[in-house]
Amino acid sequence: MSRSQWVFAATMVALGILGLATGGYVSIWTGVPKDFPGRDLLFQASCAMSLAAGLGLMLQRTGAFASRALLVYLILWMLFFRVYPAFQAPTVMVNWWPVGESLVMVGAAWIVEIANGGANHLRMARLLYGLGLIPFGVAHFFYLKETVVLVPASLPSPEMWAYLTGATYVAAGIAIAAGVLARLAAVLVVSQMALITAIVWIPMMAWGHPSAFQWGEIVDSWTLTVAGWVVAESYRGAPWLYTR
Repeated sequence: MSRSQWVFAATMVALGILGLATGGYVSIWTGVPKDFPGRDLLFQASCAMSLAAGLGLMLQRTGAFASRALLVYLILWMLFFRVYPAFQAPTVMVNWWPVGESLVMVGAAWIVEIANGGANHLRMARLLYGLGLIPFGVAHFFYLKETVVLVPASLPSPEMWAYLTGATYVAAGIAIAAGVLARLAAVLVVSQMALITAIVWIPMMAWGHPSAFQWGEIVDSWTLTVAGWVVAESYRGAPWLYTR
């Protein structure tokens, strides 16, 4: 595996430990209705799955099985707990952000699965990742007030930064999905994710008093950045203009 995929595996381990140790719902395993039978047990099983898959990815002997199991689990989670609610209420924007998150994670996990000997569906993995970025950008426009307050006070024109980062997600998602300037888009958008993590969430964690919701956003931002790194690194050696 590449460096990004090792960090991806370590992140899966950390998410599993965090969820099991705190009982808090980590970002990638949210979306289960409160009245769903065995909801807490399902969450614990998902955290255990994340932990086991991450450890399995670190071992050559179990890497192929672990990557495939994680990919299948993420796809099923996306279909049942992210896509289904979104299609039930398609006009509610807050339902589409989790779909984007799942698409990003599935895209990254698929690339890891390919690296561990899976069938080469790299184009499909990148397509899903690109489509997943679009709801991130759209959310910046729908929830402008909530986005603006996260812009560091040292930066001028916070609304401009909110619009710019939102537009970047949308443009990068379209470019990656279309395969046009996809390599450049993947590098730029993961750089944006890393910068947001570094200048918004890490200072809040280090010097502020983040709420439970903000802690979830910190973990989410790190996880999505690592997933973006996996995708961006998959373009090494690919053409800059058009990628099939």
